Amino acid sequence: MNYVRAKRNLGQHFLKDKNIAQKIVDSLRTESANMVLEIGPGMGMLTQFLLQRNNIRLKVIEIDHESVSYLGQHYPALENNIIEGDFLEMDLFTVTPEKFSIIGNFPYNISSQIFFRVLGHKNYIPEVVGMVQKEVAERLCSVHGNKTYGILTVLLQAFYDIEYLFTVSEQVFAPAPRVKSAVIRLTRNNVERLGCDEKLFFRVVKTAFNQRRKMLRNSLKQVTVEVPEGFQQLRPEQLSVQQFISLTRQIESQQKK
Repeated sequence: MNYVRAKRNLGQHFLKDKNIAQKIVDSLRTESANMVLEIGPGMGMLTQFLLQRNNIRLKVIEIDHESVSYLGQHYPALENNIIEGDFLEMDLFTVTPEKFSIIGNFPYNISSQIFFRVLGHKNYIPEVVGMVQKEVAERLCSVHGNKTYGILTVLLQAFYDIEYLFTVSEQVFAPAPRVKSAVIRLTRNNVERLGCDEKLFFRVVKTAFNQRRKMLRNSLKQVTVEVPEGFQQLRPEQLSVQQFISLTRQIESQQKK
């Protein structure tokens, strides 16, 4: 327990239930990539079950030096596949030049940043299985018209099919968090191109939700002189992913005139 208490400053709650760990690992299908990166393995609760799968090649990324030492001592099968560093900062192409799936019990305080990093490598990451705060899971799986629908919801759903797999009780962690967790799975869809300027799409979505209470005719003033008809009186949570793509396409067309 002293080890666990020492790691609280990393925002990590360590899973202690092996049945849940096995269930999370079983949720990883690896149909499109058998290279798997585990983010933040800690003391290896998921790692031990990942190593039992013969259909994957595993590398783990851990920022904490003590955890890296622990993994090296207790999981010799990892050999040289323990990478010490920050997933959010490292060049992932030096970790592996091929497509890779991601799995992990994601620290609450950086889970959104992890998903933004996934978006930046979306053509190399066909699948993600992650345990996150239940509220975050519900947000990522929500549909337009829902108050939890937001920036990351739209951006991820443009490129991934997202499934809410199961809820995880706070009692299976050490230390126990004050909230429930949930496991979700992201599977890369068949969208190669959005049919609009991708950078503009990201900007439109972020700008609209940064002032989500305003109608688009007001919130998007810094993006376009005039919001296209049919969108002016809407608020961002009312637009589906496809409607955001259509809106971006029309704004792009206006800017080319």
